[in-house]
Amino acid sequence: MARILITSALPYINGIKHLGNLAGSMLPADVLARFKRAQGHEVLYICATDEHGTPAELAAAAAGQDVRTYCDEQHEIQKTAGQAFGLSYDWFGRSSNPQNHRLTQHFAEALEKNGLIEERVDRMIYSIDDARFLPDRYVEGTCPHCGHVGARGDQCDNCGRLLDPTDLIDPYSSVSGSRNLEVRDTRHLYLLQTKIEPEIRAWVDGKSGWQLLAKSIAYKHLDEGLIDRGITRDLAWGVPVLKDGFPRLGMEDKVFYVWFDAPIEYIAATEEWAEATGNTWRDWWRLDEGAEDVRYVQFMGKDNVAFHTVSFPATIIGSGEPWKTVDQLKAFNWLNWYGGKFSTSQKRGVFMDQALELLPADYWRWRLTAYGPEHADSAFTWEDFQASTNKDLADVLGNFVNRIVKFAESKFDGVVPEGGEAGPVEIQLEADIKAGIAEATEQFEAMEFRKAAQALRAVWVLGNEYLQVAAPWTALKTDRDRAAVGVRTGLNLVALFARLAAPILPFSAEKIAASVGASDLSWPGADEDVLNVLTVGQPVAAQGVLFAKIEDAQVAEWSERFGGADA
Repeated sequence: MARILITSALPYINGIKHLGNLAGSMLPADVLARFKRAQGHEVLYICATDEHGTPAELAAAAAGQDVRTYCDEQHEIQKTAGQAFGLSYDWFGRSSNPQNHRLTQHFAEALEKNGLIEERVDRMIYSIDDARFLPDRYVEGTCPHCGHVGARGDQCDNCGRLLDPTDLIDPYSSVSGSRNLEVRDTRHLYLLQTKIEPEIRAWVDGKSGWQLLAKSIAYKHLDEGLIDRGITRDLAWGVPVLKDGFPRLGMEDKVFYVWFDAPIEYIAATEEWAEATGNTWRDWWRLDEGAEDVRYVQFMGKDNVAFHTVSFPATIIGSGEPWKTVDQLKAFNWLNWYGGKFSTSQKRGVFMDQALELLPADYWRWRLTAYGPEHADSAFTWEDFQASTNKDLADVLGNFVNRIVKFAESKFDGVVPEGGEAGPVEIQLEADIKAGIAEATEQFEAMEFRKAAQALRAVWVLGNEYLQVAAPWTALKTDRDRAAVGVRTGLNLVALFARLAAPILPFSAEKIAASVGASDLSWPGADEDVLNVLTVGQPVAAQGVLFAKIEDAQVAEWSERFGGADA
């Protein structure tokens, strides 16, 4: 049994997340966590709300709340939404909790002792109309490298270059739109990434199992040349800058930059979990205390990769302490909304709470996993959502389950029938099914979730093809034993399909299993006799429509409400 630590990028606190956020980090992390648990491994899936920084302050002000009250409320909203989508976090923490404050300050002091923190006088953007220094992402302008209009002060989304706000051409405040800006002196702490660039490069070089997207982004930033990054900001909301337990002289009103403290929350949230559950956390994170055998997997969208392959490793490696670093980083491309981007700030697209008003979680989980943005950007459209739901879930999986269970109810007294023996058709079916399970297992292990989902669908198709050949409804007219074999085999396939579906379709898997009186949702082993799991005489009962088809009228209604091809 392996020990597997899984983290997904922390959802920001300012508002419930859209389907793109879900598809690019939290959902695939959950699918892997469920798959690994089903195999019998020890899994710890950690996530948290990222609560510091200017966006939280501005969102709280817009809501007429103090920041703490706003974050308390939003954390519960996001936690509830995640649970409703079946995200099986072992812990969903908060970066504003004391554990993250303590660890962030600890890392800063460790880095300073190692000569990797330097105090500098910065020339930073100050908005006279807003009466505040503007954090990087709240200064926008034209990218000096590619000419993209609307580049943020920390990064250009068009060319991917990391930026400083003073680099931007014709900058303006994204808070107010004011161009009444000036550059003022302010003192800040810098993490001297340039001093440990060789160590970071060597660390990336050693990650042979990383996918191309993650590694190429890491090398892009290394090859362009690392820069020393400011790790403090002129804000009131965040982790205070401390030195030896007291506010650092001259920095009493400053906090650590959210991008410095947020990744540390992975560790801090694990500490929260341990304190709440009576477990230990250091054996998951400290190599000198038992974490050597932990496999650590991170999930995130491609815009977060630079920080997790450069800045956070610089913090961990630069501390000089034996912390666990990521073994596998799974990065996702963009899930787009028709021809444009989902946007939290612009309320564009479908958000998690809205999605569940329309259909149960498993409909969305299937679409976002089986057709997600793994190796290229992909677009969500109502038409594609309708097609994949109807063809994959309703026609292939749901139809198979209801068809065979209802036949057993009507013709075999609602039990797993006895009689007859498996013949050549069943022997071939077993071989094909086991090959399909092996393929699905391989793809889940490789974290190729689109391929894994298609492998599952191929196995479900085998079940439908078997029923067409076995045709127990026809055999029943002349050979009840032969019909019994077909029904019994079909009902065992139902139990198997529930187990295979469980990582992606956890709610539906329970209903599918219950329809044949089963509860085992473990992942099937290579040598398991998967077609002889159910006990003869075991009651079966259809659970109603598992997946209702999406009608054209619904697509028209949702397009009118949320936008569609004409948006």
